[in-house]
Amino acid sequence: MNEGMISKRYAKALLQFAIDNKSENILFSEMKALAAAFAAEPRLRMAMDNPTLNADDKLALIKASIGGKGSDVFVRFVDLVVKNKREVYLRNIALSYVDLYCESKHINTGKLVTATPVDAAVIEKMKGLLQTIKPGTLDFETSVDPDIEGGFILYIDTYRLDASVKTQLKQIKQQFVAENSKMM
Repeated sequence: MNEGMISKRYAKALLQFAIDNKSENILFSEMKALAAAFAAEPRLRMAMDNPTLNADDKLALIKASIGGKGSDVFVRFVDLVVKNKREVYLRNIALSYVDLYCESKHINTGKLVTATPVDAAVIEKMKGLLQTIKPGTLDFETSVDPDIEGGFILYIDTYRLDASVKTQLKQIKQQFVAENSKMM
């Protein structure tokens, strides 16, 4: 069966259950933390794939990855997933839940990556720009990545605007190489 379908079905069922129990907001933060934990620590996914780890150890790892305890709904859900031997899909389930939650609450996600820290005025200007493009609530974060050398990269939902110096230099290099290869 398709991994995306399985993850989406679990996420839809979890969101509906969470809405019925009025715990969708806390579960959103926990699933967001779980997705971030999988992104930050690739060995977590390897642990979920490991058949020699028992269900209790995997459940303890998942709880620890979100910072300890976890809500009752979260723990029950993860326990269900692990007992059904679907723990390999937990990362995708968490990502799907976050997407479905944001879609249901009309939340857009944005991220600004710059080479150096920017002041609050620039951040507010970017937020305003994003609000005009996609109305609704905006979940916005900033980060600093010196590797982009200058400029910025702006993410809004699934779109990416790359105005970094690193990318522009790379494009110039590619054009230069392409033109020089024609001469030979």
